[in-house]
Amino acid sequence: MVEIRGISASPGIIWGKAFVYIEDALTIPKYDIGPAWIVNELKRFQDAIEKAESEVRALLTEARAKGFSQSTEILNSHLVMLRDPQFFAEVEERMRVELKNIDWVAYQAFREYSDRLAAMEDQVFRERATDIRDVGHRVLGHLVHRRKVSLTEISGRVILVGRDLMPSETVALNPAIVRGLAMEEGGRTSHTAILARSFEIPAVLGLKDLTKLVQTGDEILIDGNQGVVVINPDAATRRLYEKSRRIWVRREENLHRFASLPAETRDGKLISVFGNIEVPDEVEALKFFGAEGIGLYRSEFLFIQPGRLPSEDVQVSAYAQVLEAMEGRDVTIRTLDLGGDKMIPDLSDTSEKNPLLGWRAIRFCLSERQIFKTQLRALYRASIHGKLKIMFPLITTIEEYYAALDICGEVRNELRGRQIPFDENVSVGCMIEIPAAAAAADILAKDAGFFSIGTNDLIQYTLGVDRGNQRVAYLYDSFHPAVLRLIRNTIACAHAEGIRVCMCGEMAGDPFATLFLLGLGLDEFSMHGSSIPEVKKIIRSVSFAEAQDFAGELMRMTSGREIYGFIKRHMEKRFDLAVYSERS
Repeated sequence: MVEIRGISASPGIIWGKAFVYIEDALTIPKYDIGPAWIVNELKRFQDAIEKAESEVRALLTEARAKGFSQSTEILNSHLVMLRDPQFFAEVEERMRVELKNIDWVAYQAFREYSDRLAAMEDQVFRERATDIRDVGHRVLGHLVHRRKVSLTEISGRVILVGRDLMPSETVALNPAIVRGLAMEEGGRTSHTAILARSFEIPAVLGLKDLTKLVQTGDEILIDGNQGVVVINPDAATRRLYEKSRRIWVRREENLHRFASLPAETRDGKLISVFGNIEVPDEVEALKFFGAEGIGLYRSEFLFIQPGRLPSEDVQVSAYAQVLEAMEGRDVTIRTLDLGGDKMIPDLSDTSEKNPLLGWRAIRFCLSERQIFKTQLRALYRASIHGKLKIMFPLITTIEEYYAALDICGEVRNELRGRQIPFDENVSVGCMIEIPAAAAAADILAKDAGFFSIGTNDLIQYTLGVDRGNQRVAYLYDSFHPAVLRLIRNTIACAHAEGIRVCMCGEMAGDPFATLFLLGLGLDEFSMHGSSIPEVKKIIRSVSFAEAQDFAGELMRMTSGREIYGFIKRHMEKRFDLAVYSERS
């Protein structure tokens, strides 16, 4: 028996026979060519692209027929890549300079671009490298005449084991056959994770060297709640997980009753519970879990396509898709949060010694006005399709906020001049994720349409802790008294000016923090969809007065350890959170 820990990507407990799905690497030839060969080589490349496009179109038709909305957006993005004239021109120019065969030149181009994305610190950007590899593998397969294996060839009910699933492969995944996923790569925001959650398939990703330890036919157990995989479990382990699964199933059935209910305290205070998304595909899953709106739509995914910036029309389409899907509910879209740990090739300044304190987010947008204005025009044009709110990231000074508002005014005037319709009442707010902004929240609140607290960065900057550095990760403390005081001040200052406060960082979805945040007066919680039912349950189980008393008691404590110990004892006893919380 072997136990491996990875990343919990989709909840649930399942066991069965493993099917190891690994495609052999393509062998790409490399040889010199003469100038006279170039035309023929380019013809081969064009033919391979056309064949790849034909395959993707067929997959897109299949995805639509099956109702796989999670896959159609991915496949559409693959078509955009395949039709990209700039990328084709870059490959052609490279071949003319190097005088190497097109197979090798295209391979190098695809690999270098995907490697640049994969090397980024931000998990979302690393996972988008998978799209580049997927498209590249398909095109290269046609160049070297290699048939691509399909998941449709799997028979019987299995646990799928592999390095990772390419986005286009997910179309062929049948949840009636594939009962769980265990992969070496990927994280909670990867295509594989999104698909697994939408199909309600337990999944654990990021399992190092898994394929070296598992063979097809091995018994494998997946605990998607805790991020654990057990290979060939013994009888005692199997009994333990059978009991855990029964408890979990009962708990989930009970919790899902709260998805469709309002988050209203026993004494009548109504709270909004929203969801966070990375890509439009996640909307349906959010609605399933009971999201009353979208508190954070990260727009960066549109900017990582190879070869170019997204056009205004492309952005309008993506934003409108989400607004329409949410059917009049609030949708808060954060403007481009580039830089820091979100580097985009050809846009970011990779020479910065300390990018987290450098040219990023609103600072980048105010410098690159055309990129910013294009996004704002797209947002305002899309606003007629739903209830849009625009949010600026990493605001530090009131001058930054005014400068961003001025550009919004310019964009609105341009649209009026061109007689392009938009919603004149779009609310514009800012994220509070820098200690300076939280401390001066009274100044920002006078002109902001709303606040949204980004706890991930707020904690990191307040405590001077790189949340990705394992050596100092023990210092990253959501319940440090300084963090709690900044949150309290932000909410109090906002309410003094009559504006609402949302929280869209990880803390908003932590059930251990729910009662405390409720007591501070947080108006809106925004989180990953699967956390919504439990947060609603906690809110509906208490009075606002009880939550206020609880928060008041915590604010008198002097250390994060004391605060968390008190919260843990109280919440585990009151709400039975011990088994499945990420903090347990």
